[in-house]
Formats: sequence, C-alpha cells, structure tokens
Amino acid sequence: MIRFLIKKSIYMKHTKKILGTMLLTAAAVAVTSCVDDSKLLFAFEKPASIAGMEYLNEYDALKTYVNSSANPNFKLGIALTADDYIAGGLVTRLANSNFQEMTAGNAMKYASCVADDGTMNFGTVEKFVAAAKAGGLTIYGHTLAWHAQQNNKYLNSLIKDKELPPSQGVGNCLHIKTSEAKTNPWDWQIFYDLASPLLAGKTYSFSMRTKASAATTFPLWIETPGAKNTNYGLPQISAGTTWSVISFEFTSRSDCSRLLFNFGKFGGDLYFDDIVLVEKGDSHNMFSNGTFEEGDLHSKWSKPGWHSYTYGIEPAPGDAAVDIYTDIITNGDAEGSAVTNFISTHVGGSNSACNIVDGVGKDGSRAFVVTSAGGGANSWDTQFFIYANRPLVDKEVVRISFDYRADVPNNSESQSHAAPGGYIHYDAGCAVSFTTKWQHFEKTITVNTTISPTGNMQTFAWNLDVGVPNAPANKYYFDNIKLQIVTKGNTIPLTPAEKKDTLTWAMNNWINGMMKATGGYVTAWDVVNEAIAGGGDDGEGFYPLQSATNVSADDAKNNFYWQDYLGSEDYVRIAVAAARKYYAENGGTNPLRLFVNDYNLESDWDDNKKVKSLVHWIEKWEADGVTKIDGIGTQMHVSCHANAETQKSKEDHVVKMFEILAESGKLVKITELDMGYVDEEGNSVKTADMTQAQHKAMSEYYKFIVKKYFEIIPVAQQYGITQWCITDSPTGSGWRGGQPVGLWDANYNRKHTYAGFADGLAGK
Repeated sequence: MIRFLIKKSIYMKHTKKILGTMLLTAAAVAVTSCVDDSKLLFAFEKPASIAGMEYLNEYDALKTYVNSSANPNFKLGIALTADDYIAGGLVTRLANSNFQEMTAGNAMKYASCVADDGTMNFGTVEKFVAAAKAGGLTIYGHTLAWHAQQNNKYLNSLIKDKELPPSQGVGNCLHIKTSEAKTNPWDWQIFYDLASPLLAGKTYSFSMRTKASAATTFPLWIETPGAKNTNYGLPQISAGTTWSVISFEFTSRSDCSRLLFNFGKFGGDLYFDDIVLVEKGDSHNMFSNGTFEEGDLHSKWSKPGWHSYTYGIEPAPGDAAVDIYTDIITNGDAEGSAVTNFISTHVGGSNSACNIVDGVGKDGSRAFVVTSAGGGANSWDTQFFIYANRPLVDKEVVRISFDYRADVPNNSESQSHAAPGGYIHYDAGCAVSFTTKWQHFEKTITVNTTISPTGNMQTFAWNLDVGVPNAPANKYYFDNIKLQIVTKGNTIPLTPAEKKDTLTWAMNNWINGMMKATGGYVTAWDVVNEAIAGGGDDGEGFYPLQSATNVSADDAKNNFYWQDYLGSEDYVRIAVAAARKYYAENGGTNPLRLFVNDYNLESDWDDNKKVKSLVHWIEKWEADGVTKIDGIGTQMHVSCHANAETQKSKEDHVVKMFEILAESGKLVKITELDMGYVDEEGNSVKTADMTQAQHKAMSEYYKFIVKKYFEIIPVAQQYGITQWCITDSPTGSGWRGGQPVGLWDANYNRKHTYAGFADGLAGK
C-alpha cells in the first residue's frame, strides 16, 4: 500500500476550494491504492503537490539510517518539552520511533526548578527521566550552568548588601567637638598622661576605633611634659564617617609619658573608642578606661587651657550611613583576561585593547603595559584609557586608584573623554608623575559639568608623550586599578571574595539537586551553555566570555552572569567539578561526558572566530590540570539562503567549523540543529509562504550538514546530532515564530527536510 501524508497549506498557497479537492483526492487514493487501477470506473490526475510528496512515504524512521556499526557512539536526538513526552501521546510515540536521545527544552534549566526562596522542585525532571527509561531513550542534560533562564531574584538575594553590625553603635566613646579647622595640627590637641612612661628602645602596639563627621587624618605624638624629647613621625590616625579600626607598631626613641592627639586642621565631631596601648609581648593596656564605659575621664585626659573645643564621654553613635563602593570596571588587577575597560594607543597605531604582560606588575603580578616610541608631535600620541561600564554624570562621586611606574621617568596629563578618543576636557584631575619605582595614586572626584558637560564622560585618559618632541621612548605600567562609584547607605556590600564563596555554594547546591533528581541516568550534559561573547577581545586575540559589562542593558538586567562573580576561569571549573562530584555521589556509574555548548560557531561573518575562541577557552579552563571537558556542542540555528554566493559562504564555514572541532580532539555534538529560509532580499520566509523549491533547497542543506559531520568528524569524536524543532514553529512562538524549522509540519506530516536529514544520515 502506498502511504502519503498531506499537509495543510504549508508547501504552497491554496484556496479553501483547492485544499478541499486535495483532501478528497487523497481520501480516494488512500481507499483504492491497493487495487488495480484498470478496474477504476473513473480517472483523475493527481495534483502535483501530492505527487511531489509521495516519495516521503518510502522513508523509514530516522534512527534506522544511523549506521551504528560504523558510528557506535553516535546518538540521534530530538528536543521537545518534557510535559509533551511525559503525556505519552503522539509526541512520545514519534520520539520513541525516530530517535535515540532527547533534550528537554526548558524543564532541566535553573529557572524551571528553583523558586524565589531557593527551594528546588525537580518533580518534572524525575517524571521525564522515568518516562525516558520506559521509552528506551537516553537524555542529554540541558543545561547546568548558563547566564539566561536563571532565578535572578533568588541569586541576587544571596549577594545583596549586608546590614551594618549593631555593635558599631553600642556603648560609650570619647566625643570631641571642634568649632572650625585651624592652620596647624597642634592648634587643637588633647593629651593623655600615662601612669607608667614609654621607654626608649621599646616597641609598642597601638590601636583604636575612630569615627568623624567628615573624613580626616591627624598626627599622634609622644613626649614628656617640659622635656625636649617629643617623638614625631608616628603613623597618622585616620577617621572616616563610619567606625573603623586603626592599628600600628612603633618604637619609642626616648622615655615619654604623654600622648598628644593633634587634630587642629579638623572642624567637626571626632569619636574615639576602644583605645589599646601595650608593650609588644605584653597584654597590659596602658590606657585606663580605654573603652570609656566608666562614667568619667579621670585626670588622665586634658587639653591646653586656651583651647575652646569641648570633649566628654557620650553614647557611641551608630553608623547611619556608610560609603558604598560600586565597581564600574572589571579585571583592574590584570590577573584575568578581560580588557573591555582598558584601552591604549599601540606603538604607531590606533586605539585598541591594552596589552597585559605577565611578571611586570607590582609584586611580580601581571600589569597593563603601554609602549611609546617617544618623540612625536603631541602629548596624546600615546594614551592610556580607563573606560567605565557606563557614563558618569554631574555630582556623582567617583573613587579612582591604581599603582603605576615607567621604565623612564616622565610626566603625564589627564583628560576626560566620552569613549576612548572622544575628547571632552583637558584636565580630569588624575595626572601623575612616573618614576621607575611603583607608586600609588588614589583620589575621590566629584563629577561636574566641566569634565562631563552633557553626562557623557565615560573615560579617564592619560597623555603619556608629555615633553614632545623630546618625549622618551618608554613603557608605562598600570596595576591594581579601581574605578568605583561612591554612594551612601546603611549596608555594606559583600566583598568579591564573599560573593564568589556564596555563589560557589549556590552552584554546587543546584547541580547536586539536579544530579539527585536524575539519579545517574543522564550521562551527558551541557555543563556550561553560551559562555563566549560574540565580540570584543580577551587580550589574546579571542572573544572574551559574556559578561554584564559587554552585553546590552536589557541582557545585563535580565540575565545572571555567574562568570562575573566566579571569574572567567573558575566559572567553568567550578561547574565541571560539581558535575563530576555529584554525578558520582548520586548513582552515576557510566562515564560522564560534559560539553560546553554555544551558538554561531559556524558563523562566516567573523571567519569562525567564535569556535576558535571556544577552543582557546577550553584550553585555558583545562590548564589547571584538573578540569576535564569532554566535548563541544554546536547549536547550528542556521538558515538556507536563496542567494547562491551567500549560501556557499555559509556552507564553507560549516566545513571550517567541523574541521576546527575535529582538530580539538573533543567529542562533537550538534546540539540544537534547526533551519529557516532567507530569500534573495535577505528576508526570512514564513512557513505559509514557502514554495516547494525552497523546501527542497532546505532539504539539500540539511543533507549537506549531516553528511559533512560524518565525513569530517572522526568516528571516535562523534557523539550525535539533535534536531531542535520537531515541527514547524507556530506563528506566535517565541522561537523562530512562523518559520519552517521542523522536519515535520504542524500536523506531524513529513516534509522534504525529513528526506534531506535521512539522506545525510545514510550518507547519500
């Protein structure tokens, strides 16, 4: 019996009348197809559309075209929703009869399993695994670590600012109130007379907690009243607007019995608490009532009689607000590979990512290096730029700091720019003088309309060829760069180390939960999904990782970039280690295969730079000698192009991608293969508008891709191919809506692409 399947207005445009005739004719053929045509009492001519589709009925189920003896490790997969498969209906039967493996579209992703409070529900996952076992299909896990489809509310709650400790405002303190700032440090003084003197040559430890109405520093001296033996040169005491602890050691140069706190240049409120002075190696505090919990100051505290400031014991004030520092650059210590925020003028060239060099930083670390050929016509012929993640506007407070040196001493000029090279103002307040020794620069700057007149300043720039035409040939070194927005708040941000520790726990907790739910049945995973950016430079000529700093504002808001907190190298290493640990602990006995999956690896517009970058990053991740990534997944959401030249370029770069993947030595899986169609004008064609010829062109492209996979990827590296769309996409779908992406149409009838896919598997 001849079997053929009719689709509804998919391959060409039909009126309702013509469609009705087709269906009627189809019914007649279906009824009489097993009898001799000579016995029919009437004759008719089959519509060309039906005749052109009948050959599809001669094809067997797709998985029968996989040569398992020649390709023993290859698995033919399909992506579908877990609920559809669990339901046990048509989708289940189609998957079981045509495929060997399944990928769940969303059910195994973080946002599908983790609630706003962090509780995890793997009920659907467990049912999916049970159904797959019953159907005899394996599961390809998708996905353990990704920046998209995360529960951002929960993850951000884990790393939110922590509240101030209540102990900072508890108990009594010494409160000093001065009316104004004067000229000299000694214009305001308070004395403390020790019961026993400090002895010459002895080393002492001093500490205290301080707070002030405005940040200040002031000197501490020690002396004996009436004697000319004052010890100067002790470290300065600092006080900020929040409670902080200062401590230092010193050796007394003479016998001294009085400490002089000299705050003459400060006007406002000073608070002292928890003062401790001990001889090194001893525990006896030489300050009586250093915590000020007793009701009076005794006679040991005093001030010069002519001083008009007031002082006394009062309840210690709490910290109503603290300075909050928000980083607006990344990798300022040059220890990573991200260079998005650091641009320089290369010797004799234009602005591009600044070089990072090993072993030349402060304390032998890495540093940013800018090389000048010297001479030149302008001081700005060689420049270094710190490019913030966003523009800086009037009245914002910014703290900038860095370590710096040069091979040859020279001065610099600082400027404000929009983007690097977009000059705004000649003085950004950050000019430094370079010497051959490391120096530290730190400054808090209030942005104004001079350096950011329209709120578009985003860059601090340094002109390094100062002294032209006699500027020296030179190398300039920058390390430990910080650029931060300063705001006030009642909480303290977690440190980067605290955030990394917290999110490492969260990643491990999530992966452990998923491995428990799958119970060792899922032996292959997208361990990390879509990590590589599609632009930029990591400093080594490859794309960096995706980050909140190099994506659109909407992407940065809607996604959670684990790598920004865990680090470009450790992000993947942490996920891989967790997958291997918890797979083994939860019943996993078969070999575990971990893939890094990404899209646009076949891209022709950058000559396959993304797949080259992915291979490069895998080498970096595995450089610790512990991390092992088994395979590379290429998504291949491709389009067939009507323009012959464009289509040829696409095919050539598919081949190049397979060659690069084969050379990597890793397992290779096409993880998410689907296809649309683009006409001569560059427009995507909707399913309802497709012609037979266009469908057949897509069929040929499917066959090309599948055949090339088997021709180029060595047998030992072949893991499989997964078709991402079982049917054409509905018009309102969020994924390639209304496009002809399936091997079956919307009514589950085979399409020409089914034949192309099958022929590719068969090697025809």
